[in-house]
Amino acid sequence: MNIKKLNIFFFTIFFCTKVLAAENSSHQYNFFTGNFDFSDDKQSALLVGFQHQNETLERNTFIGNISPITGGFITENSAVYVYTGFEWNVDMGALTFTPSFAPGLYHKGDGKDLGHVLEFKSEVQLSYELSKSSSLGISYNHVSNASLGDKNPGANSYMFNYLKNF
Repeated sequence: MNIKKLNIFFFTIFFCTKVLAAENSSHQYNFFTGNFDFSDDKQSALLVGFQHQNETLERNTFIGNISPITGGFITENSAVYVYTGFEWNVDMGALTFTPSFAPGLYHKGDGKDLGHVLEFKSEVQLSYELSKSSSLGISYNHVSNASLGDKNPGANSYMFNYLKNF
């Protein structure tokens, strides 16, 4: 991925964030970057991504706060994954533990062939609250097609997250 494409991607995200923030005040945006498929030396790639959580649709349950998420990422090899699912927010004071599950669509671009267009992302995240409206976190996920395709190599990734509430 060249620098020009990366700059356009980030400009679009930040512009849309400002437009949406003016209208609503109950949304969380997660900007993240990390290493896609770090456990495969041949396919490892830089990734950047964005996730939206709508807090007006959250529900408190006995296992924590559940809310819908939508997002996606792109790798330096032009692989793209877009998803929608749900996450649990387990408040632990200044720390928040957040497991999530999200089915989505994957396009390999020049990157790793995961065996199917339909993939499932399972993720855990730990974030530290910097202020009422922002947090820093780390996360780990596994993307797999659950053996829907002829092959199911999966991909393990880690990310660094910046979460902002608007």
